Amino acid sequence: MKLDAKSTIEAGKAILGIELGSTRIKAVLIDQENKPIALGSHTWENQLVDGLWTYSVEAVWYGLQDCYADLRTNVKSLYDTEIETLAAIGVSAMMHGYMAFNEKEEILVPFRTWRNTNTGQAAAALSELFVYNIPLRWSISHLYQAILDNEEHVPSINYLTTLAGFVHWQITGQKVLGIGDASGMLPIDPITKNYSSEMVDKFDKLIAPKGYDWKLRDILPKVLSAGENAGFLTPEGASRLDVSGHLKAGIPVCPPEGDAGTGMVATNAVKQRTGNVSAGTSSFSMIVLEKELSKPYEMIDMVTTPDGSLVAMVHCNNCTSDLNAWINIFKEYQELMGIPVDMDEIYRKLYNHALTGNADCGGLISYNYISGEPITGLADGRPLFVRSANDKFNLANFMRTHLYASVGVLKIGNDILFNEEKIRVDRITGHGGLFKTKGVGQRILAAAINSPISVMETAGEGGAWGIALLASYLANNGNDQSLADFLDKHVFTGNAGIEISPTAEDVSGFNTYIESYKAGLPIEEAAVRFKN
Repeated sequence: MKLDAKSTIEAGKAILGIELGSTRIKAVLIDQENKPIALGSHTWENQLVDGLWTYSVEAVWYGLQDCYADLRTNVKSLYDTEIETLAAIGVSAMMHGYMAFNEKEEILVPFRTWRNTNTGQAAAALSELFVYNIPLRWSISHLYQAILDNEEHVPSINYLTTLAGFVHWQITGQKVLGIGDASGMLPIDPITKNYSSEMVDKFDKLIAPKGYDWKLRDILPKVLSAGENAGFLTPEGASRLDVSGHLKAGIPVCPPEGDAGTGMVATNAVKQRTGNVSAGTSSFSMIVLEKELSKPYEMIDMVTTPDGSLVAMVHCNNCTSDLNAWINIFKEYQELMGIPVDMDEIYRKLYNHALTGNADCGGLISYNYISGEPITGLADGRPLFVRSANDKFNLANFMRTHLYASVGVLKIGNDILFNEEKIRVDRITGHGGLFKTKGVGQRILAAAINSPISVMETAGEGGAWGIALLASYLANNGNDQSLADFLDKHVFTGNAGIEISPTAEDVSGFNTYIESYKAGLPIEEAAVRFKN
């Protein structure tokens, strides 16, 4: 019998997904049909401390508790009831980065996020050693860079994990990690669905002269695939999430995952020949491959789906932050003129007006580099707008170039997959803030990667919904379906979203734009060099 939302919560059959994103911690409560029934959120920001981007452990717990409290408040308001127990919980967070702990479970240095680009020497050395592209933001790059820099804390490392792995460990006592998130720590062997033994051995041999007490296998989380048992909420974990004391211990918790994996789940893109693009503060595309690529590429990271299929990932540090900053300039202008501000209307009008501009942006170029961008070789960033006197400088082209810039680096990476590796894809789904204004971000992305793009109504729920679905897969997959089949039959049931195909004019215009963009990169390099 189908229960209504209130009865589902009171019967303990609701499922909770929590995701710690770059700017927001979000909680989604879903019902037995995997539909969202309540939300909670907390806004936070990373801090630049001693030249490295971080969030404090205190900020993590305060944010989680505030997010859960917001969810409780909304549940009370909507359904006049209290969350006492749940069918399952899932925790997700921004991937990669570096959280190192000693034997006493004390964090040794502040959490180093995916955004840091100080690991160039380590990433290059490991890529050569492994004959495999190791990105700057991967945990193994952070670890080896700390070793190269002779950081004092390294000999004391007892455990190394990601943000999702840390929260999961603290609320369940289990040192485990979902395979998708683990694939952003160290490469995964697609056969064993575990860390590559060959690469682990190579790393241990590389650092053997240092004489540390630990070996790499000893300090990494255990790798789990979607649906595997990852522990239960402990009494300490329950009180850490819900300071009101209502939430009870003993709830099963699914393997913790990274935001890339939850994005794949939330867009039903875990099957081979499917893909998704997440476009928010950062952007990344994930294409699920039928076979390995012919060779390593510096611009393409190899990770996995939450159930272990190989994925080609193009990750860009910058996406909508600079675009949003320009939108705020127009908001300030409206306020100055005494016009009431409706941010949704500002976005809608400016985004749609951009579509009336020239397909090649009239010669205008924008570099949206709030931070460094490894794909284009920039260790640091300076947001930059460039034009010459004879370019077609008007509002439509101005907005269009900032929209193009938000996915420009993504295009550079994906051109390798589609043009050089001849990868075939049946469906690509977009999700994230860029797609909030109906049809516009979709059309821009379709032009950028010359492929139809679908957007689902549910994609706005994002990774918190994705990790809730993985928790549902743990709790409800009694007949051992694959994750892809579970999503098809119990979540999406034929819903492929609304699709927009690229036009020849848009594709040609974006190709012209990207050639100017690549030619102008020395201007951005000069800005980094000379503008503090």
